[in-house]
Amino acid sequence: MNNPLDVRRLSAHVADVRLNRPDVRNAFNDGVIAEITNVFRTLGADADLRCIVLGGHGKAFCAGADLSWMRAMADYTWNQNRDDAQALADMLWTIYSCPVPVVGRIHGDCYAGGVGLAAVCDILVASDAANFCLSEAKLGLLPATISPYVIRALGEQASRRFFVTAERFGALQAQALGFVHAVCPPEELDAKVDEIVAAIIANAPMAVRACKALVQEVAGLPIDPQLRDTTARRIADIRASEEGKEGVQSFLNKRKPSWLA
Repeated sequence: MNNPLDVRRLSAHVADVRLNRPDVRNAFNDGVIAEITNVFRTLGADADLRCIVLGGHGKAFCAGADLSWMRAMADYTWNQNRDDAQALADMLWTIYSCPVPVVGRIHGDCYAGGVGLAAVCDILVASDAANFCLSEAKLGLLPATISPYVIRALGEQASRRFFVTAERFGALQAQALGFVHAVCPPEELDAKVDEIVAAIIANAPMAVRACKALVQEVAGLPIDPQLRDTTARRIADIRASEEGKEGVQSFLNKRKPSWLA
């Protein structure tokens, strides 16, 4: 039996994580959820890592929950369902809060929980052949566990529609809504992902991590005295750091910074 995840280190600074269950359209079950959680915890703790690419093998990116797993859940007690949902919530949070930027490579269909998996990525690149669908309402369910991330990434107004209609929408529409950052033909997908990865790793590694955290922590907050004070302190901290000093000095002296040496 294949490992449900194909994890590769592409370079000293880049890791590639692919869902590896093409026979079930990369649908996940409790074992896959645990594996993804463990992998991202490990990668997030790697100080040398600067970028993670999350994708999938086969025709689909991720079809959501595995049908066999769903059949088993039909007989679960409320407490068992709660524990199952908590494991999924923990997986999504682990990816979302991973200090390393995550680039989602959406090469094929992305449904239900797969949309949640895409939503916790920092940057999404999609094939123009990919479709998205929040299909839970068709099954008498709701996208509760993924909703905090999907609503942030897709937007409240679009979520109002797609949560209740369970319509499919394409990659270009997802891009127009701000969910997907770049759309390209399938044959250009890897080149576009590589371009974005190269842009990330060309930057100061600690600054990149700080920038990711900054967006997550500042988004939605009122611009009050406390926020103004916090952001002023953050820029002072990073200017005084070794990396901040190196970046400014390399720019002024017209040389490459140490992280590009």
